[in-house]
Amino acid sequence: MKYNEVKGANRIVKNSSYLISKPYELKNRWRNEFNNNNPICLELGMGRGEFIINMAKQNPKVNYIGLELNESQTATAVSKIGKQDIPNLRLICADAKDIDKMFGREIDTIYLTFSEPWPKPIDEKKRFTHINFLKLYDRVFKKDKHIILKTDNKVLFAYSLETMSSYWYEFKKVSMDLHNDERKIPNIMTDWEIKCNHDRKQIYYVDAIFKG
Repeated sequence: MKYNEVKGANRIVKNSSYLISKPYELKNRWRNEFNNNNPICLELGMGRGEFIINMAKQNPKVNYIGLELNESQTATAVSKIGKQDIPNLRLICADAKDIDKMFGREIDTIYLTFSEPWPKPIDEKKRFTHINFLKLYDRVFKKDKHIILKTDNKVLFAYSLETMSSYWYEFKKVSMDLHNDERKIPNIMTDWEIKCNHDRKQIYYVDAIFKG
């Protein structure tokens, strides 16, 4: 996926009080960073931050960390926060494949919101629900494994259901059309999701858990 380049992104990101510039130094010490023992939720590929920012604002007794590799996207998230005071939010600009170097068994929930689908077979291992990533998440989950996924890509959704079920995840909720689901599943939209909704595209959703 191509992203718009933000001028001065590096400066914007580095000057943000929400950015954790050395996340590796906080491994096994994130509760000290937040100064509490509240649950910690991690969004991989937060994009421009709409989801994770609003989740943190609506749930002050839960800690949220948004991770994004692209510096311009991270800079946009920083700009969205602006002068708001959101003490339970932190941002990381890094590669998701390194999360086991940043976290011990400290994460309660992982959010995968509109992740890059990587449709070509040669790129399968890059998908956030590939078996290698599911094994990686085992290293950072506190106890129970809990993944919430949203996507507008039907192929990625079907693939994710298959890989997670084969890894013994149970599906608490599954929706083939989240925005029109009669169960009214609580939902905060991402920027991309807002566009999808405007275009009347279906949003696929799964809330999966494995009690270990």
